Amino acid sequence: MTKTAKAAKQTDGHASRAPLRAKLERLGIRRDFDLVLHLPLRYEDETRVVPIPEAPPGAPVQVEGTVLDSKIVFRPRRQLVVRVGDGAGEIALRFFNFYPSQQKALAPGARLRAFGEIRGGMLGGEMIHPRFHVMHGEEPLPVALTPIYPTTAGLAQGTLRRMIGEALTRCGLEDTLPAPVRALPGSDGGLEEFGAAVTALHRPPPDADERALALRTHRAWRRIKFDELLAQQLSMRKHYRERKAKRAQPLAPAGALVRAMLDRLPFRLTRAQIRVWSEIGADLAQAHPMHRLLQGDVGSGKTVVAALACLRAVENGVQAAVMAPTEILAEQHYRKFHDWLAPLSIQVAWLTGGQPRKERDAVLDAIASGAAQIAVGTHALFQEQVVFRSLALAIVDEQHRFGVEQRLALRSKGGDGSKRGASGKGGAVRGDEPHLLMMSATPIPRTLSMSYYADLDISVIDEMPPGRQPVVTKLVADSRRQEVVRRIREACRDGHQAYWVCPLIEESETLQLKTALETHAALTGEFPELRVGLVHGRMSSEEKAAVMSAFAAGAIHLLVATTVIEVGVDVPNAALMVIEHAERFGLAQLHQLRGRVGRGAAESACILLYQNPLGEAARGRLRVIYESADGFEIARQDLLARGPGEYLGSRQSGAPLLRFADLEQDQDLLAAAREAAERMLNEFPEAARHHLDRWLGGRSDFLKA
Repeated sequence: MTKTAKAAKQTDGHASRAPLRAKLERLGIRRDFDLVLHLPLRYEDETRVVPIPEAPPGAPVQVEGTVLDSKIVFRPRRQLVVRVGDGAGEIALRFFNFYPSQQKALAPGARLRAFGEIRGGMLGGEMIHPRFHVMHGEEPLPVALTPIYPTTAGLAQGTLRRMIGEALTRCGLEDTLPAPVRALPGSDGGLEEFGAAVTALHRPPPDADERALALRTHRAWRRIKFDELLAQQLSMRKHYRERKAKRAQPLAPAGALVRAMLDRLPFRLTRAQIRVWSEIGADLAQAHPMHRLLQGDVGSGKTVVAALACLRAVENGVQAAVMAPTEILAEQHYRKFHDWLAPLSIQVAWLTGGQPRKERDAVLDAIASGAAQIAVGTHALFQEQVVFRSLALAIVDEQHRFGVEQRLALRSKGGDGSKRGASGKGGAVRGDEPHLLMMSATPIPRTLSMSYYADLDISVIDEMPPGRQPVVTKLVADSRRQEVVRRIREACRDGHQAYWVCPLIEESETLQLKTALETHAALTGEFPELRVGLVHGRMSSEEKAAVMSAFAAGAIHLLVATTVIEVGVDVPNAALMVIEHAERFGLAQLHQLRGRVGRGAAESACILLYQNPLGEAARGRLRVIYESADGFEIARQDLLARGPGEYLGSRQSGAPLLRFADLEQDQDLLAAAREAAERMLNEFPEAARHHLDRWLGGRSDFLKA
């Protein structure tokens, strides 16, 4: 039993009254150090008493006096009214909910201190439900501000204060940072000592800078935030070093197939694509597994870089796998890979959950025998029955949409899956881990890259292919819907195609499907001269593929769709997108959807159709997407609005988000923590271990994959 659990049991007085432990659990408190880090929300000043006549109305103050009168009145409702005087003035204390024990304690003659806001009443100044303390003799005033803690139903502030005070006494608050590291960030004299910082936050003196405490810019807060960021960085960099110690099949740069593919492409790589391919190629040549995240805005050309990486594996006689989150995106990758690589006599297999049994068995045999050098598919790729002959490279597109377990399952298929222990060229050694390339069209803000992705190497394609037209974004109120209808008719008459994205209804997939069907029916009636298609998440794989193929071939003029088209769909002739109820979508989703148009040479537009009245948050999102086409700026704004949780998605494996540090506000501390983590791992490994144990309690990894 932990010390905190024992304390909880003793506090309740009986094991059967262990609900206190459950309440602490709800607050995330399981050990003494959790109590130490259960920091106040705010403070109240009970270190001084204000004479009643001098107490300012509307401000929280403490008064001290004697009960002159105490009675229950029934108008306008039942309440206990206690009149208190301090010799200079009088005040009324009103309690609408009270216990007999309180009424007894507040009998005439009792001396008390009461804390609360004074307001004007019918009989003068009064406090409503003040916090009070009946005094027994002369009692000294507190020497520190009174902390007000986050709590849960049934857990009183007094109980929390006492338990935290006991934990501060029991806990060793020795500093885990060696003196040279503590001085590291120090233009202002370095960091506060840990024990002093924690004490200052739980028991600040009366003259403490309450504004700095509230804004979390106080020196004590900076130490806590630095320690939290340092624990995260230590965990990440430790994980990074452990990966470097593992073994992977080195994929040497032979080059013939890569050169042949580049010669056949109808376009030249951008400088950014060449740069990131050089970074990836250098990683693949190493004898330890690559873990690289390839970021690139919508349409920047990540897929061709992924194909080059796959060719490097094929040149070395081993296999590569490419996994995408949706069948639409996976099939699009397959078609591109097939078009680029089939002329080079490379077999690309296509594996999805919805394939007929006979076709699927043939694909599984080709993967197991090695005849299929590259496998492209959905989550079906990591299922148990999929056995690779020699998987040495795994590529995961839109990686944040996959769970940790799914990525681990694909990685676990590395090496010689045939269990024959082949080695050398022509087969990865059994036990080798595959190189892992993760791709994302959702740009990750720099502060997130430095923190939650610090265990990865990161490449960024920060340049768009030449010839792409910028997408014009328009904000249109739903009251002007007929203008939008005319715009679609004109675009299709000019030989272009269009998307109509149905409103996002997160609460109900059934309701979203109903809306999509109704929208399709309405637009089919509106445009009798056009072929109007429909694609949604409830369709079978074959149905979705058939619709998307027809749209890509130009057989469908207007495609009504849900967000299944959010990622990867590439139809160059689609020059217009309408997003209905755009105010319901997040910034990242709007940017991804907008990226489905503007992929050809024609001028393209994205119309954000919104419903008035707009809330402030929705108005802000639409303004950002209207004013910016820069995915990284949009990502930064999204991070500010929603916090890191939405971005990380399933990258987390039960690890907490940062509780204290703010990635935007505390960028200087983040940079210092990165530097300190490297130094501690190199020079002070025992201190690094102690710091991780203190902050993570044995959960030494923030992230697992």
